[in-house]
Amino acid sequence: MPVTSEQLSLRVGEATVSAEFSRPAEPAAVVVVAHGAGTGMEHPFLTGFSDALNHAGLATLRFNFPYREAGRKFPDKAPVAVETWRTAMEAALTRSGDTPVCACGKSFGGRMASMAVADGMPAAGLVYLGYPLHPPGKPEKLRDAHLYGITVPMLFLQGTRDPFALPGELEPIAGRIGTNARIQYVDGGNHSFEVRGQKRPAEVIGAALADPAAQFVLLSPNAGRR
Repeated sequence: MPVTSEQLSLRVGEATVSAEFSRPAEPAAVVVVAHGAGTGMEHPFLTGFSDALNHAGLATLRFNFPYREAGRKFPDKAPVAVETWRTAMEAALTRSGDTPVCACGKSFGGRMASMAVADGMPAAGLVYLGYPLHPPGKPEKLRDAHLYGITVPMLFLQGTRDPFALPGELEPIAGRIGTNARIQYVDGGNHSFEVRGQKRPAEVIGAALADPAAQFVLLSPNAGRR
């Protein structure tokens, strides 16, 4: 399936961040994809995931947060990250035509997407690639309060060995959110979705998550509208 790509520069406050919009000929939806705290938009996990979405018939927009663009190690504070998400989403919406636009992020990127949506950012749905429910070893420090005000469909893709949210910890959260929340586990996966005994490149690991993400986007009640 032919895929065309457009390199973008997005203005976020005083900063400018890189982004890439990739689309097949007639995309069924657009997925905006954010990186995790320790990587950037060009990490093989993210490019593998996005490439597989493109070949499944979905357009993608990947972007950097300002700290990553500037070469800093520590993630931006939530207000800056949320503003960046809003800017990236607007860039996707202007290119989406009549197709729905969903937000997706790895760990930090997904949590910031959820905060942006809770704060009013439009999105047809949310896909979390390893939601960081709490810091490892600190299950009492939940990052869930804002999730209960989100009304769009949410998919939590989570490894069963992910110390940021082990099996049994997300279920009560999803139960409180209601029918909009769905959890799908990757058996044996850690926070990077690596499985013991399986030597796979990061781009292959990311690509493997594209199928459940694409199915969720295409079968979402919001599919076909935004």
